[in-house]
Amino acid sequence: MNIQWYPGHMTKTRRMIESDLKQVDLVAEVIDARIPMSSRNPDIDELVGIKPRLIILNRADQADPALNRAWGRYFRERGYSVLETDSKSGVGVNQFSAVIKTALKDQIARWRERGQVGRPVRVMVVGVPNVGKSTFINKVAKKKSAKAQDRPGVTRGKQWVSVDMGLDLLDTPGILWPKFEDQEVGRKLAFTGAIKDEIMDTETLACALMETLAERYPQALAERYHLQPEPDTRGWELLEAAGRKRGFLISGGEVDTERMARVLLDEFRGGKLGRFTLEIPGGTEQNDRG
Repeated sequence: MNIQWYPGHMTKTRRMIESDLKQVDLVAEVIDARIPMSSRNPDIDELVGIKPRLIILNRADQADPALNRAWGRYFRERGYSVLETDSKSGVGVNQFSAVIKTALKDQIARWRERGQVGRPVRVMVVGVPNVGKSTFINKVAKKKSAKAQDRPGVTRGKQWVSVDMGLDLLDTPGILWPKFEDQEVGRKLAFTGAIKDEIMDTETLACALMETLAERYPQALAERYHLQPEPDTRGWELLEAAGRKRGFLISGGEVDTERMARVLLDEFRGGKLGRFTLEIPGGTEQNDRG
């Protein structure tokens, strides 16, 4: 399954980010806590350079709590500030302003020395599509300022959002990178909905997700779909078995695997299967990407 999705507006977004960096004091990168490395655009580090950085581990409520802590340590050791959030419920969001001011305390002190007491902190919010940037911004601002939908490619232009007298946010469209060198990264992004379902075969994607869950979180398949996967069980067999358990049958007693595929992806993305993190710090995922 070869996944590539790089709409034309993403080239424009990259240029826009480069142009607007000089206007901001810090870059906050929203990532999906379930796939912390795969949901990071490798081009962002190059674009941002030495600007202060904040990593927002969003959807932390859907990720493995122990691995949330491990990824937090991983990023802090590399010089990032870190914040765990669930932007839908708002958990962790209230700490955003305090974390920003701590990260920029030296800069803010210099502004005060120059008499720039009322100067607002300006933060650019970046991330790949569908990691919850707009929902996060709306929670921070306590109003519906940024467009937010549970699908990629909704935010198409930059939007300045004033949070309070001391903080302005620049919301940017989700940006991927032109080519996935590692197709496993593309698959994980597709699992979480960062890539439009319309460009891929949903059943093939669901089979790959079944195999991933069978390997890493077999208990989830047992609890949700009453499956007991053996080590060599193929994803297609698991998808078919789950569909049969759910009663998704069509003429002739065949399983409607297309319907089961959609259900599996929806339930995974909605957190109904449990709390999963598909990558671990020090694993091959980030070693492959530097």
